[in-house]
Amino acid sequence: MSAQNLAAVTGDYTIDPAHSTLGFVARHAMVTNVKGKFLDFSGSLHLDGTDPAKSTASIDVKMESIDTGNADRDGHLKSADFFKTDEYPTMTFRSTSAESLGGDDYRITGDLSILGVTKPITIDLEFNGVAKDPFGNERVGFEGKATILRSEWGLTWNAALETGGFLVSDKIKLNFDISAIKNV
Repeated sequence: MSAQNLAAVTGDYTIDPAHSTLGFVARHAMVTNVKGKFLDFSGSLHLDGTDPAKSTASIDVKMESIDTGNADRDGHLKSADFFKTDEYPTMTFRSTSAESLGGDDYRITGDLSILGVTKPITIDLEFNGVAKDPFGNERVGFEGKATILRSEWGLTWNAALETGGFLVSDKIKLNFDISAIKNV
């Protein structure tokens, strides 16, 4: 989308969780990837198409909504070994800066809070476009990714493998597919 058309998306948006995904990938047993996502989250965007540096994002995730497709694993992730969802029910992201990288590529930096620990992360985003849906809503879409070390947020539970290495990787890949509706 050209810079001239990008200016048209300036405004405030609400993330549509029914058409968005907040996902992650962790290496398991050193040989395979386990994918998961969060099913309950909310968020808002302020987009400034003329000056992307003025854009902001805010997301709140209910940690009880973690879903890896395996109830036992999900239960373990909610436990005191990992997310301690009884004590820390919400994970948050609050942007601190945004920048255009040229074309449809952007970078947003912000504070990610997990287990009461707040650390900065940087997310590379691709703007997927803007469209009016059949219900008259103006939507924008973004795809993003980031990599974090879970140990930096105090997520250190692990088990050593007989063949060397650990059961769960420290490196976690985060994947985002965001659809947001312009506020009227």
